[in-house]
Amino acid sequence: MKISTITTFTLFLLLAASPMVHAQVKYSNDFLNIGVGARAHGMSNAQVASVSDVTSSFWNPAGLTQLNEPFQVGAMHAEWFAGIAKYDFISIAKPLDREKDSAFGLSFIRLGIDGIPNTLRLYEPDGSVNYDNVTEFSAADYGVFLSYARSIKLKEKKLFIGGNAKIIRRVIGTFGNSWGFGLDVGIQYHAGEKWRFGLVGRDITTTFNSWNFTLSEDEKIVFEQTGNDIPESTVEITLPRFSFGTAYATSMGEKVSFLGELNFDLTTDGQRNVLVSSPSINIDPRLGLEFGYNEFIYIRGGLGNFQRAKDDLDPTREILTMQPNFGVGLVLGRLKIDYALTDIGNVSQVLYSNIFSLTLNFKERAR
Repeated sequence: MKISTITTFTLFLLLAASPMVHAQVKYSNDFLNIGVGARAHGMSNAQVASVSDVTSSFWNPAGLTQLNEPFQVGAMHAEWFAGIAKYDFISIAKPLDREKDSAFGLSFIRLGIDGIPNTLRLYEPDGSVNYDNVTEFSAADYGVFLSYARSIKLKEKKLFIGGNAKIIRRVIGTFGNSWGFGLDVGIQYHAGEKWRFGLVGRDITTTFNSWNFTLSEDEKIVFEQTGNDIPESTVEITLPRFSFGTAYATSMGEKVSFLGELNFDLTTDGQRNVLVSSPSINIDPRLGLEFGYNEFIYIRGGLGNFQRAKDDLDPTREILTMQPNFGVGLVLGRLKIDYALTDIGNVSQVLYSNIFSLTLNFKERAR
């Protein structure tokens, strides 16, 4: 029985990477660490302390309390690897009272690869090729966030708290799927008009993804004949992840505004190639800047993804690499359009990615 090498390899990448029973996985649910909103990507995802719009559900739910509109909708679309992988985000947010002391949000994320050919049955038992047996499947990750936040006033200083309850769904065609549940908490603190501080704990209770695999007998035979392990039902564990941020916002004249933010992402799930790396704790810094003119146009830049790599000219020498990002935003009445250019230069094999997002504000009806 002949086997399609391409399909077998694809399935092996998708299924064989599944964790062992009750296994801690370093990059578990890592699609939730990509980030949402072109504004954030333009600032290298430095958002924890300053975020105050509909994307707060993702970056720091405490920021939902600072919505200036009665209802806000946001959406983002991005594609990677010549459009093979598609990332979509849509969210709504609304204050729950006139004083805007509390707010809620609902967000949806999907990262998917669609139209993957399944040629496991391309060949008939007699060895003949039958293209009618070729089908397609999708490998997709889904995240749903239900967010709530409220403010606590402390004299001239303000404290904001919020949390997410999230549902995670991961699907690999008809071969395997999982359900996961987790909790996030966030805090923002405003010290006067200029300084802002933020802290987010993601998966604070540890998130568990329960995997279930349903391969047919023929598919199991294919895996055995190609030397691949047959995946079994498993539980994948995502350990807590923390982000700290400090932001400074000020005016530079009557029409020019400035915002700078520095974030530190802290992980505890094993050693990573980041600026501060160890087997127990890893720290990944991110720096973002934003200049605004007349609350109409915004120019953004950022640095992130600091890594150590071997020098191509001297393999014995280690160098520090980083990823610069750039973005621009336009405010057209109730509509805000944001764009980001990421992966600039030779940081990765994919030279750049174009990311777009929209934010729409709805006004209250006149009474």
